[in-house]
Amino acid sequence: MESKQVHKSGFVNIIGLPNVGKSTLLNALLGEKLSIITKKAQTTRHRIHGILSEEHFQIVFSDTPGFIEKPAYKMQEEMNKYVASTFEDADMFLYITELGATIEKQENLYQGLVKSNTPVLLLINKIDKAKDEEEVDKYAAHWAEALPKAQIVYISALEKFNLQSIIDKILEALPEGPAYYDKDSISDKNERFFVTEIIREKLLDLYKQEIPYSCQVEIDEFIEEEHIDRIRATIYTERDTQKSIIIGKGGEAIKKLGTLARLDIEKFLDKKVYLELFVKVKENWRNDDMMLKYFGYKE
Repeated sequence: MESKQVHKSGFVNIIGLPNVGKSTLLNALLGEKLSIITKKAQTTRHRIHGILSEEHFQIVFSDTPGFIEKPAYKMQEEMNKYVASTFEDADMFLYITELGATIEKQENLYQGLVKSNTPVLLLINKIDKAKDEEEVDKYAAHWAEALPKAQIVYISALEKFNLQSIIDKILEALPEGPAYYDKDSISDKNERFFVTEIIREKLLDLYKQEIPYSCQVEIDEFIEEEHIDRIRATIYTERDTQKSIIIGKGGEAIKKLGTLARLDIEKFLDKKVYLELFVKVKENWRNDDMMLKYFGYKE
């Protein structure tokens, strides 16, 4: 009699410093764009679960903000709490670093893994940038001393190199268990969340310096009709000068922002979209407990 194949499932948390490729990795593993990707640091603000399901397994990945050594705002303190929470509920950790990144500067983050009995995959990202194999092996040897229990895998998230090896090693370590989410789900977040993230990504792409970091996007209205979705969103910023820059002369800047965001939202929803954007000022919201709670950063 043929034995029945077991079903494996579990929670795999992705951690690392800002801008090392955590979001790029999550998107590559899922084959879907769930997390913001830009060249700017500290773009992920929330914990995002991405779900990879096949007949005999379900892996729930968790992408977190990069750990911020010296938070400048209460918002960043709350983001660091998301990182801390990943040490409490994982069946496995993916610790991602990039080739050449200083190990000593990451000690506050990876020390929690040294003490943990949870399996760790140490992913050395961006190896496509290496001069030669010796450079990669030498860097990996230093990490083997810092995290002796971790399995080390060389990857390039951007080039999608060696991703199947990650999946194989995760499945070796995950316990037998049920599917925690519907097999058709790709995330625990709803469409509204991803629409705000698309708009925020365009803010990061189009505006310089502190402007995008001072912004929060909220959906005011999301009306689904048969052939079109009508979305009204507000961009909150901290100062009138920032509001003026976002709108631009004669409204040109916000018009461009709206067009680029709408095109990506239509791809994501696979539907026509009518998008209206407004800008409001909420002074010092990143240090305001009430506003942080309203925007979903605090319980």
